Amino acid sequence: MTQNDITPIKDNLAKINLQILIACNKTERSISQVTLLAVSKTKTSAMIEQAYLAGQREFGESYIQEAVEKIADLQKFSDIVWHFIGPIQSNKTRLIAENFAWVHSIDRIKVAKRLNDHRSSQDTPLNVCLQVNISGEESKSGIAAEDLKELVEFINSCEHLTLRGLMAIPEKNALTDSFEKMQQLFVKLKTEQSNIDTLSMGMSGDLTAAIAKGSTMVRVGSAIFGAREDK
Repeated sequence: MTQNDITPIKDNLAKINLQILIACNKTERSISQVTLLAVSKTKTSAMIEQAYLAGQREFGESYIQEAVEKIADLQKFSDIVWHFIGPIQSNKTRLIAENFAWVHSIDRIKVAKRLNDHRSSQDTPLNVCLQVNISGEESKSGIAAEDLKELVEFINSCEHLTLRGLMAIPEKNALTDSFEKMQQLFVKLKTEQSNIDTLSMGMSGDLTAAIAKGSTMVRVGSAIFGAREDK
C-alpha cells in the first residue's frame, strides 16, 4: 500500500484530530484527555488498515460477525484496540468477550454476567462502559440513569470485567441538556469508583459540544471513512 492510497483517510484523521484539539483548547483541557475512536463498522479491513497506517489505533465495531472477520484479517497489527459499541445480543456475548478489549454498550445484568463468564479464558479483564439512555428514548438501548447503581455494583463483583465509565447516544434535539446530565453522572461515579476514567459521548457532528461537557472518548465514523453503508 502506497502513501497515496492512505491520503484521504489520513487527511480526514488529521482534520478530526485538529477539531478535537481546538475543542480541548476552548475548555482548557489537554488533548491527551480525549481519545478518538474510529467507528469502522461496515468499513473494509483495507480501510481500517489505511487508518492504522495513518496513526489511528482505536476502532469501534457494532456487527459481531463482520468484526470478527476484520479482527482476524488485521491481527498482524497487534496494537489495535478493538471496541464493541453496538447493541449486545445474549447469544453473541462469547464472541464479544473473546475478541474485544472494550465494550461500551452494557445495559443489563444478564449481558454483563455472560460477558464475565466468557472472558474467563482471557489474560486480561474486559474494559466496560455502561450505556445510559440519557434522553429516555424508547427506540434506544441503554439503562435509565436511576437504575445505574445496581448495575455498577454487579459489574464490580465480576472478576473478569473492569468498569471504566459511561457511554451515551443522546437525542439530537436535546444534546446540551443530555451532555450535562451525562457529565454529572460521570463525575458522581468517579467520586465513588477509583478506576472510572471514560465518558464515551460525542460523534462527528457534536464532538465539540461533548468535549466541552467532559467527554473523554469521541466516536467518529463518517468523517473519517465516508458515508456509512447501513446493514
